[in-house]
Amino acid sequence: MKLVRAEYQELAKYMEHLRPTRQCMKMLKDKFSSQSQSTLLSIFSQEYQKRIKRSHARHHTAEAIENYYQRYLSEVKKNLTAPVLLELANEVDFSPSLMARMVLERYLQELEGTAPSKPVLNSMLREPSLIPDRFLANQVYQCTINDCCYGPLVDCIKHAIGQEHEILLRDMLRERNLAFLDESQLRAKGYDKTPDIILEVPIAVEGHVVHWIESKASFGDEYSHRSYLHDQFWSYWNRFGPGLVIYWHGFIEELDCHRERGILLKDCFPLDIVTLCHSSSQS
Repeated sequence: MKLVRAEYQELAKYMEHLRPTRQCMKMLKDKFSSQSQSTLLSIFSQEYQKRIKRSHARHHTAEAIENYYQRYLSEVKKNLTAPVLLELANEVDFSPSLMARMVLERYLQELEGTAPSKPVLNSMLREPSLIPDRFLANQVYQCTINDCCYGPLVDCIKHAIGQEHEILLRDMLRERNLAFLDESQLRAKGYDKTPDIILEVPIAVEGHVVHWIESKASFGDEYSHRSYLHDQFWSYWNRFGPGLVIYWHGFIEELDCHRERGILLKDCFPLDIVTLCHSSSQS
């Protein structure tokens, strides 16, 4: 799904004040019914993460963390089963999962007398039953399952979706009898920074030569695409030549402006592929 910049900006503006809850996705789908749910979720997740980064420092001062922790202790005494952390996160417009992380870290610091290690903290966030306080464990669990942008559950889902699309890409290449090396094979050969696919025999897509393909199970907005160009795509271009990036959940149409320089954007696997042996329309 390609969006012109104005369409994307309309979506982003509407998302500015939405919370990262499951309910917000229904609101988005009702409002923008022509867009797929996966595209809307990807855009919302990216826009929400930008919002959180802008306010991150304000929420992570020692004073703010202590305030959140004391408010949690006070409110949970009044009602042990109320979703205190979830409501607190919504009140201050912060990610529920990140709020849970801060409060859990503060609790463990008080319990152990020292800051917990990152592996210990991460393991408790992934498996709240490991948290010694069962009421806090329940609070952390509530935050995790009600946050659609941050947290171990979201990380797991994103990783699985990324893997799924890489497998889909490899299957499509095999169906068309295109020889390639994938990332694991390239790493085994000693390459340290590689695209998902290197084609052993280049192809042409829409008149452009393609030596490599990168799979992105996300929406290509200006911020993420600029970062990918700097950190990945131009490096691939320097090492392997021109290539193709597939943003499976769509991208801003105006970003596809580097075709002549050797980076082509698509929102699906290309149907018209020209090979050195023959040219054909494949579907």
